[in-house]
Amino acid sequence: MAKIAVRVVVSATALAVLSGTGFAWSEKIDFNRGFTRTDVIDSDAPRSLGGDVNVLLIGLDTRKDQNGNNLEKEILDQLHAGDGDEGGYNANSLILLHIPADMKRIVAFSIPRDDYVAVSGIPGYEKVKIKEAYGLAKANAQDKLAAKGVTDQATLERQGREAGRTSIVKTVRNLVGVPIDRFAEVSLAGFYHLATALGGVDVCLNKAVDDSFYSGAKFPAGPQHLDGAQALAFVRQRHGLENGDLDRTHRQQAFLTSVGKSLKDSGTLTNLGKLSQLIEVAHKDVVLSEGWDLIDFATDLGAAGSIGIEFRTLPVLRYDNVNGQDVNIIDPAAIKKEVRTAFGVEAPSSTPAKPTSIVDVQNAGSLTGAAAKLATVLNGKGYGKGTVDNRVDASGTPVTISTTTITYGTGADTDATALAEALGGLTATASPNVQPGHIQVVLGSDFIMPTELTSDTTSTTTTTTPTTTPAEPAPDSGKPFTTTIGSTIPCVN
Repeated sequence: MAKIAVRVVVSATALAVLSGTGFAWSEKIDFNRGFTRTDVIDSDAPRSLGGDVNVLLIGLDTRKDQNGNNLEKEILDQLHAGDGDEGGYNANSLILLHIPADMKRIVAFSIPRDDYVAVSGIPGYEKVKIKEAYGLAKANAQDKLAAKGVTDQATLERQGREAGRTSIVKTVRNLVGVPIDRFAEVSLAGFYHLATALGGVDVCLNKAVDDSFYSGAKFPAGPQHLDGAQALAFVRQRHGLENGDLDRTHRQQAFLTSVGKSLKDSGTLTNLGKLSQLIEVAHKDVVLSEGWDLIDFATDLGAAGSIGIEFRTLPVLRYDNVNGQDVNIIDPAAIKKEVRTAFGVEAPSSTPAKPTSIVDVQNAGSLTGAAAKLATVLNGKGYGKGTVDNRVDASGTPVTISTTTITYGTGADTDATALAEALGGLTATASPNVQPGHIQVVLGSDFIMPTELTSDTTSTTTTTTPTTTPAEPAPDSGKPFTTTIGSTIPCVN
């Protein structure tokens, strides 16, 4: 959604700088200085190597401005997004861009907003829909500030949003297993303003849609031109789509392609009036990470010429309902492998050449039989098979936990780290309560058997879905497609 708008600004600036638009140097300096900045990328955070850059772009679904004030009614009416009391602070649009040092091909991964992921630092929550990591952290930070006597609305809003940004960056980084070097955020209003400044965009639909009650999307089938408000409805719609959350990510990808074509065809890149309007809007609504010099960044992009952009969507195992919420169940280990492979990043070894540790497995909330299945699979990988049982308290009552944990005793650190990676990038922790040479895995309700662990075994005991119901086909994340700025716009659901 709104992250697309960020990409619009970056692309516009990139080509404008290098195509001789007459952009004065002072205007370039003002362009960089005019953005709201965030310290969301810590100085000690992991960084990409060799000149590669990973950029997280988010579209923030909020009806508030940067100071916590409700947006003007006329804007909310155009957004078809209810009043200022509706909607939280969900990161409803998430795209992770990988820009390699050689500029040969950009890879863009859409992250479905309903992916059910592990979070940390948010009291009362161990797993949430990934979109919620922003708003829940923001609310928690504001509650803490209010408890200290802070009452200024603007202060609460700004510091709350900083906590939200930190949370979403950390959550995405833990999910995909690669560094995040740059960050950009746009709200609903920002997306609308930017799309309007561009004069709208062209899209193409496979079928007619009518989502008037929710997003306001009501369009015929086939190619058509959308204004700013319609464009927002196009990328926000999720009701009535064949593939739900995943179709929504495909619309975002198609819209980004359309924006590039609009920039090229409309002459915005060589029209200082249009470009200045776009920049002015961006300054009001776009938030960028500190230290991101868009002029240098844009210059590098522009110098590379026509760069191919490969769009992909993170895979989903199945849909489910948790605590009354529809969620996407995912395989974190498979996601890390796919992202690292697409980005050309060498992954840590998931299994040591000759593991010497013994693995004890306890079930504390996962599917019945999951502990035995995992123990069998790991034994086949060379790990010693230890105890396999259910976790119980002192009275013998079964104990349930939400999050899978890995602890290890003396001498098992290397094997434990490798096993933690194989189970989805978990954290292995040393514990004096675990025997030397042993690793203890406690399976929480979040546990999903990584497909990578079972892909080379013929065992029928390693299925990741209950055997009481027929297995359903995995949701269709769509095939990767490659395009360039100005390319033909793909038709989507």
